[in-house]
Amino acid sequence: MIFDSHCHPQFPQYDKDREELISRSLALGVNMICVGTDLEMSKKGIGLAEKHNNLWATVGIHPNDINKGILLDYKMPLLMHSRVVAIGEVGLDYYRTPEPEKQKKQKEFFEQFINLAQKIKKPMILHLRDSPKGSSGRVHKDALEILPKNITGVSHSFTGNLEEAKKYLNRGMYLGFNGIITFARQYDEVVRYAPLEQILIETDAPYLTPEPYRGQRNEPPYVVEIAKKVAELKNEPLEKVIEQTTRNCKNLFGISTLVKSE
Repeated sequence: MIFDSHCHPQFPQYDKDREELISRSLALGVNMICVGTDLEMSKKGIGLAEKHNNLWATVGIHPNDINKGILLDYKMPLLMHSRVVAIGEVGLDYYRTPEPEKQKKQKEFFEQFINLAQKIKKPMILHLRDSPKGSSGRVHKDALEILPKNITGVSHSFTGNLEEAKKYLNRGMYLGFNGIITFARQYDEVVRYAPLEQILIETDAPYLTPEPYRGQRNEPPYVVEIAKKVAELKNEPLEKVIEQTTRNCKNLFGISTLVKSE
């Protein structure tokens, strides 16, 4: 069994074959965290988690979608749903939002989500994407200044440098790696450095398809390719990487049991 700690099977890209995809993934032993990006996608993720064993959901507003709704505090029953294991994805995105006034609004929302996570005692899934090359280096600095020292969560799709990685790791947070590490060599050093006990593997499906499937729609079963790359870079057995990252996912999200198959 293996855990895709961050995917979006509720997204429109799967409208034609969603149930087939989920059934096939679960039959292969792939467990999933269905990550919400706005209120609608959060509700749809919860619906899938209610229907299927070994699927869990999160509730959040992607930083580029904060104009789609107000803070989710008014939806507290949704956040406290038994299948909701985290707040996210939330955070900062300076790549698609270069305007300073909009970045300020993202920070305000981010701070409110942090307060909400602390209030309901659930971990956070952080989306932190920096500005285009040439003006980078601010998103992790800003995030680390905003985040309390005692926050629990994962910096998903981590693309920061080694020094930034160390700061999250020193706080006891996890780093999430996906298909990017299968085709971009600049993150090899970070993967090698990060303790296996603080790594989550993810697909971010339907995006960021790993090698050798680039050019195709990404799917949760492809998470094994990320596990293979982590095993290669850390010179560890694949089975150990899968076992430990699955344990990490269960620990972070408070998941006690897994059903063998549907």
